Amino acid sequence: MRVQSSATAPARIAVPAPARTFGTLQAALGVAAFSLTFPATAWGLEGFGPWSLVAVRSVLAALVAGGCLLALRIPLPARAHWPGLAVVAAGVVVGFPLLTTLALRTSTTAHAAVVVGLLPLTTALLSALRVGTRPSRTFWAAALAGAAAVVAFTVQQSGGALTTADLYLFAALLVCAAGYTEGGRLARTMPGWQVIAWALVLCLPLSVPAAALALSHEPVHLTAQSLAGLLWVAAGSQFVGLVVWYRGMAAIGIPKASQLQLAQPLLTLVWSVLLLGEHLTVAAPLTAAAVLVCIAVTQRARG
Repeated sequence: MRVQSSATAPARIAVPAPARTFGTLQAALGVAAFSLTFPATAWGLEGFGPWSLVAVRSVLAALVAGGCLLALRIPLPARAHWPGLAVVAAGVVVGFPLLTTLALRTSTTAHAAVVVGLLPLTTALLSALRVGTRPSRTFWAAALAGAAAVVAFTVQQSGGALTTADLYLFAALLVCAAGYTEGGRLARTMPGWQVIAWALVLCLPLSVPAAALALSHEPVHLTAQSLAGLLWVAAGSQFVGLVVWYRGMAAIGIPKASQLQLAQPLLTLVWSVLLLGEHLTVAAPLTAAAVLVCIAVTQRARG
């Protein structure tokens, strides 16, 4: 892939406007898919235990991904790509789903969504360390302002006290940001959908026995909502969403794509009301306005 972003390479390389627009659209579609992850997980937890839900979603997503790889006769990745794929697998396929699912046993989806709103800044920071990104001061100022808005909302909602669920969520931020950063780097040299597909397949030797063990120890009560939740987190969040997300990151750069995720907690808040009947405070629309302004600034700031 010859088109590279200044956000993922030290040298400044011009990216055609149509490619930037399409890349932004793909990253935005990924964010839309991710925004449904927490409500879908809450639905899934109605019928599955946390370990069963995570393991089964990984197996189902890997079957979809593996089927696509086989149907298209995609060759194995180069040996140099496997360490990066392992990071993606550990962070995006295993770490983030497991930690957030454990958190959602005691946290509302609205609260979890706001805490995970810090993911864009975390991803941008790891990107700077991993791939030599040097965003502008304006970019960082807007990113920090968006993160501050998210933190203020979280503190206001939780009364200033961190819970065990919050610790799970903060750990999830770190592992997911690492997976996003490495996945975005790999998506510069191989198709984005293959990045997540191979990462899912790489986890199969662990996810299959884990699913069998978890299902034998945790009760299962199947309902329409629990099945819908499982199918969405497996196919929508774990595969399709990540496919368009990595393609978007490869086109517009990791930092700018990550800032689109500032909108994710706000979308999740809407879903939490519509799908789960949760109640929002007055602070939600105020945070939404502040975050949307930050997104507009980061998208205009040069890296």
